[in-house]
Amino acid sequence: MSGKPRLTYLNGRGRMEPIRWLLAAAGVEFEEVYLETKEQYDKLIKDGFLLFQQVPLVEIDGMKMVQTRAILSYIAGKYNLYGKDLKERALIDMYVEGIADLMQMILMFPFSPPDAKEKNLDSVKERATNRYFPVFEKVLKQHGQDFLVGNKFSWADVQLMEAILAVEENIPAVLSGFPQLQAFKTKMSNMPTIKKFLQPGSPRKPPPDTHYVETVLKVFKK
Repeated sequence: MSGKPRLTYLNGRGRMEPIRWLLAAAGVEFEEVYLETKEQYDKLIKDGFLLFQQVPLVEIDGMKMVQTRAILSYIAGKYNLYGKDLKERALIDMYVEGIADLMQMILMFPFSPPDAKEKNLDSVKERATNRYFPVFEKVLKQHGQDFLVGNKFSWADVQLMEAILAVEENIPAVLSGFPQLQAFKTKMSNMPTIKKFLQPGSPRKPPPDTHYVETVLKVFKK
């Protein structure tokens, strides 16, 4: 064991991608194990690795962690990306939960039936532009700072950056009415750890394709 966190999931974004983003933003290198068959997944369950029979699984600091939210909050706390006090942590939690709601729609989009794709994409656009992005635009404008909470880089900034890029992949002009978020995206893109993660060859996964969707359905089939 190298001491690096070890991530077990499929070779694609899914629920592991925010964890990859957060580790990368913290400057932490990690190893990955990819599930490609239902047998691999069943063996993890049989061997007691998955507390609730679900992945992501992250092995870190001698723990076998499951549940995306628990993993993310542990990493954020460990690498000082979780605010300076309880009030800042509460703000970060609220922002992260909001972003997670939007990302859930993005997460499920590749699994939409062909005849529902356009309708679902319209829903993503509507939610992003009317419910979620206006919140962060307002926060950044009101306090006039580079970051969402406490004028310090946090987990919330990482999650928002991931969400912006994920929505833009499907709706390229989505930030056209949000000048603060455009500036935020530029600043985040130039932070050394994030800039590195956005380069080709990094652990960042590409948008889900049909092979990824088929693999998910195969590994997790009942």
